[in-house]
Amino acid sequence: MSMDPKGEELAAVIAEIRQRVRARHPNGTAPGDVPLADMTPLLHARDAAEGKVASIGSVNPRPPGLVNSIAQAMKRLVSRALNWHVREQVEFNRAMLGCVQATIDALNDSNRAVATLSARLAVVASADADATELLNDIRTHWSHWRVEWEKKLASVEIAFLRSVSDQLNAFQYRVTTMDASYREQMRAQHENFEAALGRSAEAIQHNVAAQMDELQKRFWADLDRIRLEYETIIHAELRAIRQKASFAAPAIAATPAPAAFQDIDWLKFAEKFRGSEAAIQQRQQIYASRFREHAPVLDIGCGRGEMLEVFREAGIQAVGIDLNEDSLAVSRGKGLEVESADLFAYLRGLPDSSLGGMVCSQVVEHLPPERLPELLQLAHAKLRTGALLAIETPNPECLAIFATHFYLDPTHRHPIPPALMSFYLEEAGFGGIEVERLNPAIESMPSLAELPEAFRKEFFGPLDYAVFARKLG
Repeated sequence: MSMDPKGEELAAVIAEIRQRVRARHPNGTAPGDVPLADMTPLLHARDAAEGKVASIGSVNPRPPGLVNSIAQAMKRLVSRALNWHVREQVEFNRAMLGCVQATIDALNDSNRAVATLSARLAVVASADADATELLNDIRTHWSHWRVEWEKKLASVEIAFLRSVSDQLNAFQYRVTTMDASYREQMRAQHENFEAALGRSAEAIQHNVAAQMDELQKRFWADLDRIRLEYETIIHAELRAIRQKASFAAPAIAATPAPAAFQDIDWLKFAEKFRGSEAAIQQRQQIYASRFREHAPVLDIGCGRGEMLEVFREAGIQAVGIDLNEDSLAVSRGKGLEVESADLFAYLRGLPDSSLGGMVCSQVVEHLPPERLPELLQLAHAKLRTGALLAIETPNPECLAIFATHFYLDPTHRHPIPPALMSFYLEEAGFGGIEVERLNPAIESMPSLAELPEAFRKEFFGPLDYAVFARKLG
């Protein structure tokens, strides 16, 4: 079996190149004295293997002759007969040689890379040597220069500190001088001002005091005169309105007030001591929510009709009774349903269990003490089962009520404590009794805030209270 001529020629070229490379690096070292791997033994082993591969399938040469020709013919015949058996071995051997050749090439590339890296490291080492020499030179010069620099720095610092000290002393002296001059000027000006003020203060104070006294006297005199004029006008207008209302309304028989108090203008009295109608309506809003499901409601002692107006705005049917014709005229002028009647006579005339609710605000304190249980018994009879009764009256638990409010009304008889009122209601057959205290005294008398809190709550609490009770059966 013979090799391809082109293959042989290529093998010869590769062998020549390898010889040249070996001649360039006979000792296996790279620039920079870095030892490289010696691949000579590997090359010899590869060449020997190539020789063996080339001889596979060839017939050994012998001297010419008949015997040689017969032997060569037999060998070629056997070689062709065994060609199928050794073909794979031949291919394997060639593949192994290719692998060895690739390894050799890779090692050559590695040697070249190592040589390049060695050259670069040599350059860097040379540069480092130059830099090291430069740094040694700089350090030598710095050691000499530093001594001189420290001497100069010390001398400059001393001169600077001396200059700063001189400037500071000069500035301090100037400040001290200016401060002394300023204080002297201020003292002189102050003395002059006090002297001038002393000369004029007495005269000015006397004139101002006289003028202020005169202005105050004139102011209070004008204020009293204006208030008197306005009160006279308002009273006259209110009386005229009440008279017109009385003339327009049908005459209704009523029980007259006691002879000692017939000449009192009770509307003016209520406006001055109880409060305006708007203020009373604001305080009585608590009744609207409680009586919403308890119509019809009877308002005993309806007065100017504040409670009836609250009920009307809430959509609650209500009627009122009172003995004061002036108050009834005001209520009728508002379109409210009112009647002049004595409360005991009116209640006796009502059918039993005909009312859903009853309210009595600031009335029971005007009754004789023995008639209060009678009133509660009549109310129990006229209310239906589940109906609501509300009674509002001054709170005697608050001591301030006796100093300011209770005795302002000459018709007040006796205050009723909440515990006594609850007892009367229980005796009359009411249940579900609730006491709600109203109008804290501290709101109208701020000076009570100076008292200890516990003492104030115990003896100076709300001015009024309202008790709510239900008819159980």
